[in-house]
Amino acid sequence: MTQIPLEADAQSVEASLAELAGFVDDTQEGWTRQVFSDPYRASREFVAGKMRDAGLEVTLDGGGNVVGRLPGRASAAGLSLKPIMTGSHTDTVRGGGRFDGIVGVLGAIEAVAAMRRSGVALNRDLYVVDFLGEEPNEFGISCVGSRSLAGVLLPEHLDMPGTSGQSMGRTLEAVGLDPQAALDNAWGRNSLHAYIELHIEQGPLLERSGHEIGVVTAIAGIDRLMARFIGRADHAGATPMDARLDALGAAASAVLTIEREGCGAPVHGVATTGRIESYPGSFNVVPSEARLWAELRSTDQGWLSGAKGRLAREIGLEADRRGVSHMIEWLTDQDAVPTAPAIRDLVARSADRLGFSWAPVPSGAGHDAAHMVHLGPMGMIFIPSTGGRSHCPEEFTPTADIVRGIQVLAETLAELDRTDSLAA
Repeated sequence: MTQIPLEADAQSVEASLAELAGFVDDTQEGWTRQVFSDPYRASREFVAGKMRDAGLEVTLDGGGNVVGRLPGRASAAGLSLKPIMTGSHTDTVRGGGRFDGIVGVLGAIEAVAAMRRSGVALNRDLYVVDFLGEEPNEFGISCVGSRSLAGVLLPEHLDMPGTSGQSMGRTLEAVGLDPQAALDNAWGRNSLHAYIELHIEQGPLLERSGHEIGVVTAIAGIDRLMARFIGRADHAGATPMDARLDALGAAASAVLTIEREGCGAPVHGVATTGRIESYPGSFNVVPSEARLWAELRSTDQGWLSGAKGRLAREIGLEADRRGVSHMIEWLTDQDAVPTAPAIRDLVARSADRLGFSWAPVPSGAGHDAAHMVHLGPMGMIFIPSTGGRSHCPEEFTPTADIVRGIQVLAETLAELDRTDSLAA
C-alpha cells in the first residue's frame, strides 16, 4: 500500500474547475462547450498547460486526444512494462454542467500532482488523456477520441454527414486534424496494464445510499434509433378524425411504446425519446411526416437485444393500424461492458484504506472507458452527484466529494502499478 497519504489539494482543484468553466459558448445556457467549437479548443490548451504544470509530457495524438505522459522508472531504465492510463473528457452537451467528464481529467492531473508531492514514483508509464468529443455530436458519433485510440473508429463514421451537411472527416480537417491519422491512431489490443476513470455518477444511487465512493460494476450498453413516419397532409379542420393518416400521432404512440419498454426493464434499463419533429409544422395541417430519435440503455445485454425487436414490432403494428408507413434506423450501438473484477477490488480496498464508504454501482451513462476495454482491463470510480442531476446547469458535486474521488484514484493508480496481473 502507499506509505505516504496521497492528499489532493482542494483549493487547486476548485480553482482549476472554475477556470475551465470559463471556456464556454456564452450564447447558450448553462455550461456549453461542444466538440470542435472555439471554446472547446481554448479549453484544451488550458488542460494541456495544467498537464505540463503537473510534470506530464504533453502531445496531441492522431485522434485529437490531449495526452500527458508521466514516464515510469522502468522505461527510464530501458525496461518494457505495459502502461497505465486514466482520464476522461472536457466537452459538454448543450446546456450542460461543470463536472461531467471534467472531474476525471482535472482529477487525474491532480492525482499525478499528489503523487509527485508525496514522492511516489511509478514503475510503469502513466498516461492522462483528455479524450476528443465524448458527448454525442451532430454526426451521431460519441467517444470520437477513445474510439480512435481503441481502433474502433471506422471510415464510415468519418463519412457521416452532420446537420450542416459536412462530413465528420471534413470537420476534423477544418480543425487541423488528419482523418486518416485518426483511423491509424489505434494502440494494440491488450497494450494497457489497466485503464481507470474517475467520474461523477450522474445519477442518484450514491447520494440516496449515503456512500462516498461508487465502485462501478458495468457500463450500460446503448442502442440509438431514428424512426420516420409518413402519413398524408390534410386540412386540420375539414378532415374527419377517422380519415386521417397522421404521422405525428403514430410518432406520439411510438414515444409511449418506448417509455413502456424502459419501465418494464429488469435491473438497470431505461428508454428515452430525446427529440421529435413533424412536418409541415402548421397548426391547421395534419402532419404528413414525423421523426423521432430515441435510445435504450441497460447493463443487461440480453434485455437490450430483446427490446430492439419488441420496439420494432410494436411501433410497426401501431403505425400500420393508423395507415402510416414507417422506417426504423438503428444509428449506433454499444454493448454493455463489465469492469474488471480485479480493478473493482483495488478501488474498494483503496476506499477502505482511506476510510471512505463505498458501494458497487452500475453506470447508466456511456463513457470513454467502454472503448478502452479493448486495450486492457478497465475500471471506474464514481463520486456522488447532488440530486442525481447531470447534463444540465444544475449538475453539481461538492469539492469534498471530488477530493475523495481523486484520493481513491491516486491510491488505485499506485496499487495498479504494483500489481503484476489483473487476470480474473
